[in-house]
Amino acid sequence: MTPTVVLWIYIVLLELGGLIGFLKAKSKASLIASSIFALPLILTALGILPPMVADIVIGVLLVYFGMKLAKGAKFMPAGMMVILSIAALVLRLVVLKG
Repeated sequence: MTPTVVLWIYIVLLELGGLIGFLKAKSKASLIASSIFALPLILTALGILPPMVADIVIGVLLVYFGMKLAKGAKFMPAGMMVILSIAALVLRLVVLKG
């Protein structure tokens, strides 16, 4: 497992979450936001942008979903994205980079 593999898994889950939000709640904003945030992650995974960009984007999403969860929102999707974002950052920054 490499930081890039972790990033691709995160991208797929992020896009899947946006798609589920669109299909269940007809939320175009969810689909658009997930795609906008996935773009720099994809460019990083392809080696076009530096790895730091992905870490910053994941960090921004962590803060956003953390604030949403703290405001008393339901666990899904905010809580799940907090957990996934923490896991992705930890794996990318601590475990996989040595």
